[in-house]
Amino acid sequence: MSHPVVLALFGDLTTAAAAARSLRSMGVPRERVSVVAKSPDEEGRLARAGGASPGSEIEESLPASRLGELGAHMLAAVALVMPGIGTIVADGPLSVGMAEAAGHLAGDVSRALVRAGISESDAEQWEERIRAGAFLVGAHVGTTEIDAARSTLTSAGAADIQVGTWPD
Repeated sequence: MSHPVVLALFGDLTTAAAAARSLRSMGVPRERVSVVAKSPDEEGRLARAGGASPGSEIEESLPASRLGELGAHMLAAVALVMPGIGTIVADGPLSVGMAEAAGHLAGDVSRALVRAGISESDAEQWEERIRAGAFLVGAHVGTTEIDAARSTLTSAGAADIQVGTWPD
């Protein structure tokens, strides 16, 4: 089973956080808002400012949550030294795809985006923009919410928007 994901790039943390808050205001649950930034510090600030979900909060049980959090920290440490991954950090549902890509030693952000249905050339451009300081905000929504999420992200000042399909 899969679901739509509406992805948007923002030029700065303030507008990206406002977009994430707007998605939450329209009813997208915290655990269905993903954020991607080039560093752990920026990703953390964005997640806190935007009400986005840390990956560890996706799990319902405390032990699973702690294990997931530990795994994310280990992944971030490994990602710093892996070619093709660098210092980009993901949080929320997109982090699963990033973790899978890193685990195969050949993956990167663009591959996770391609997996979501974004064209390879667009995915590579988005990764470059994130590495240069852009912020990605994604809304994992139902098919009836795609237009509302797109409109919300546009109104928040998205520099670019894509709609993909995220595999569950």
